Amino acid sequence: MVRSLAGITFVLALAVALTSGCESVPVTGRSQLQFVSPAQEAQMGAEAYKDILAKAKIATDPNVNAMVTRVGKRIAAATGRSDLAWEFTVVDDPKMVNAFALPGGKVAVYTGILPVTRDEAGLAAVLGHEVAHVLARHSAERISQQLALQYGAQLFGSAFGVSPQVTQAGSAILVSAVQLPWGRSQESEADHLGLIYMAKAGYDPRAARDLWVRMAQASQGGSRPPEFLSTHPSEETRIRQIDGWLPEALKYYQAPR
Repeated sequence: MVRSLAGITFVLALAVALTSGCESVPVTGRSQLQFVSPAQEAQMGAEAYKDILAKAKIATDPNVNAMVTRVGKRIAAATGRSDLAWEFTVVDDPKMVNAFALPGGKVAVYTGILPVTRDEAGLAAVLGHEVAHVLARHSAERISQQLALQYGAQLFGSAFGVSPQVTQAGSAILVSAVQLPWGRSQESEADHLGLIYMAKAGYDPRAARDLWVRMAQASQGGSRPPEFLSTHPSEETRIRQIDGWLPEALKYYQAPR
């Protein structure tokens, strides 16, 4: 009887915790768990951005900086989120084929990705993806998911008499096991939202497909883990998904006259 009551208490407590922090992702309407406030998230993003850029080599090419800022601001304006302190920085690292976004609107692009983006439309695909991470609050969602799993493990351990050491180890394994599919789903969602935002900003969303074809070509010969062991979908998966989302994105696109 005690164990039954403990189990019921565990389920009820976990249900309350999970439902009390639900929000919806823009455009897709997907329900997500959020325990971190936007203000807390923005502060963490600003601090992390400052720390990263303090150790990085900032690009000095005025044309490159102007292009990234111009495209970034167009994408940001298309989201309608003027309340965010958008900032776009170019990091001079030709070997880093990447970009990243932090909460609150902080985005950085490495010069190594520019040969792959080729033009402003390709860059818009990258920045649309990064801006989408910010709008979907993916960083805060990952933190919230980890907290929920850890909280659930603690409740389970207390309810069923599991030692703290075993509970902690189980929690770590559980978090690790679910991070990979969570990461892939968030990356796919950012691809989806990014198509919409770049189309609204006046960039042809078909350029995103072309970008990922080039990314696949650029990665040939390199070693990478199987998709199920990665936090990111494979280039082939991304291309296939983008093909499915393009009809929706093209509804928002008006070609320049």
